[in-house]
Amino acid sequence: MAKKQDKKNAAKTKGSPADASYTAKDIYVLEGLEPVRKRPGMYIGSTGVDGLHHLIWEVFDNSIDEAMAGHAKNIVITLLPKNRVRVVDDGRGIPVDVHRQTKKSALETVLTTLHAGGKFGSDAYKVSGGLHGVGVSVVNALSMWLKAEVCRDGQQYSQEYARGIARHPVKKTGKCGGSGTSITFEPDATIFENTEFDWHRILDHIRQQAYLTAGIRVAIIDDRDSKTAADKSPLAHSYSFYFQGGIVAYVTYLNRNENPKHDNIFYVAKEIDIDGRKVYVETAFQYTDDMAAKELAFANNIYNQEGGTHLTGFRTALTRALNDYARRNGFFSAKGGKDDETLTGEDVREGLTAVVSVKIQNSALQFEGQTKGKLGNTEARSAVEQVVGEALREWLEKYGRDSQEIIGKALLAQKARKAAKAARDTVLRKGALEGMMLPGKLADCQSKDPSQSELFLVEGDSAGGSAKQGRDRKFQAILPLRGKILNVERARLDKMLASKEIRALIIALGAAIGDEFDEKKLRYHRIIIATDADVDGAHIRTLLMTLFYRFFPIVIERGYLYIATPPLYRIQSGKQISYTYSDEERDAVIADIKKEKIDAKRQKAAAKGKELSEEEEGQAGKIEIQRYKGLGEMNPSQLWETTMDPTARTLRQVRIEDAAAADHIFDILMGDEVLPRKKFIQTHAKAVKNLDI
Repeated sequence: MAKKQDKKNAAKTKGSPADASYTAKDIYVLEGLEPVRKRPGMYIGSTGVDGLHHLIWEVFDNSIDEAMAGHAKNIVITLLPKNRVRVVDDGRGIPVDVHRQTKKSALETVLTTLHAGGKFGSDAYKVSGGLHGVGVSVVNALSMWLKAEVCRDGQQYSQEYARGIARHPVKKTGKCGGSGTSITFEPDATIFENTEFDWHRILDHIRQQAYLTAGIRVAIIDDRDSKTAADKSPLAHSYSFYFQGGIVAYVTYLNRNENPKHDNIFYVAKEIDIDGRKVYVETAFQYTDDMAAKELAFANNIYNQEGGTHLTGFRTALTRALNDYARRNGFFSAKGGKDDETLTGEDVREGLTAVVSVKIQNSALQFEGQTKGKLGNTEARSAVEQVVGEALREWLEKYGRDSQEIIGKALLAQKARKAAKAARDTVLRKGALEGMMLPGKLADCQSKDPSQSELFLVEGDSAGGSAKQGRDRKFQAILPLRGKILNVERARLDKMLASKEIRALIIALGAAIGDEFDEKKLRYHRIIIATDADVDGAHIRTLLMTLFYRFFPIVIERGYLYIATPPLYRIQSGKQISYTYSDEERDAVIADIKKEKIDAKRQKAAAKGKELSEEEEGQAGKIEIQRYKGLGEMNPSQLWETTMDPTARTLRQVRIEDAAAADHIFDILMGDEVLPRKKFIQTHAKAVKNLDI
């Protein structure tokens, strides 16, 4: 029997040398934290700036978990020299007694073992943000150095690690008062692309978490030296956040530069049982006269950028409650058609600022993906829909004047939506008929492959003429825009579509606009804004960026929008031509040219046994400097070699790291209120370079 089996196995591998060589020795078992160092992106998303800051969030989340469990009141985050970060809380302190499974201290177990912590199978944390339990151990794995300090029962304990490996056992270091945990770490420069922490990014995240955990005090201190700190602002030293009002205060903060439509902010907080699972729902919202909606969704204090079931439940409850109230109080036209008797989700979300937060027991929490961008729990939808629905019906009856303002705004949005749809249909239908031929002033490219095609949006006919002559027709299209386009920050879609320049741009892009935008039909995957290097050019650039941010956000999200960087100066000395992009660069190039010419003359003079006089050095060569006021001043060849040639040009990709922050900046710069814009300009005026007036 044994011999027959051997022959059978031999027959399987016969003629398959690759299979025969694939044995147990080829199977690698990554132990401890080694998987994290081998594939860091699986645990923190990336090794770029987001992944770097995720290290702080993971340690901070542990402290927030202690606060949500009612054991911590204060958290301090300190940025230290050498790109180190310390996070301290006054919670219970990580246990240090020996763990019965690992035979090591609980502290070392938590810091060196994936999926080890108080969030699995115990009641230490019924609700927490660190669902996967990999947080602090991942930070340890990706730090070249980490020190953990714990205060428990009057004793101070300490342990240090190098790239996830303990340098020594946990040891007592002295007496202490109270309790708590301190984690200090230094990111591994061999793992991350850059180890400099961004003060403003940290500040925004910590502020958000402080709003979500009412009554906790969070301090952030910048103790970095000037060589380490990327932000040299004298104001960037320390902040302390404490919000007793919680998410109601957060809504007020988000609307700080808006005009609220009603005084009373809706708020509800309630725990509810859905199919045997307890869900704590907390929601607040307020309407403003803005047209964009700001909806922020959180599950166990984790920001869900893509929303999820809890946001769906909120939207359903909001739409239903407002429609019911409008019908009961005769807001709909009696002679109107069926459409007039219903407000859509789009109608009721115009101008809405809402924060939706749910807390679910750890064992039941479900996210779509490791990044936790979208909540998947079905019970969260039912819980939010029920809690918000009941509370909102009572709120609408209690605050009649506020309710009328909200319904009035929604009805206005409904009217605008219908007008915009008619205008959009007209524009798109007109574009399809006239113009399967496209706008007349568009000089299109030959390529029909969007990934290879780029569209230059240039300022004025003069620059458009130079760009059309200087371009590579195979893949570069040119669309000249005359004057300043409409500021769309406060314009509805129907008014926006009345603009000739904007209509031409929409038709040129070929992908429609708003809800009907179809990325698959987008004709260019590089859309390049090329404006003059002066105040008017900067204004036109900002207007175009506002247009894309408000009505073509996918273009920015996909990385298709760019800003061209034309030179400010053309410097010529003999046959040598240089282009520079700032006054400092211009001065440096001129100095180099002069030095090179003086050295050459000195060598010639020395060969003849002479020395150059100061007058001769001053006449070391004629240098011609041309200052470009606009792209139209460049001839086609100059425009090509400086701004359009892919092998030589400099393009800046437009990215949105923080949508809420971007929304706030656009509100300030392009909104109706003058005072916030004036304050912004005064604050940042000194940072502006190359300003032409």
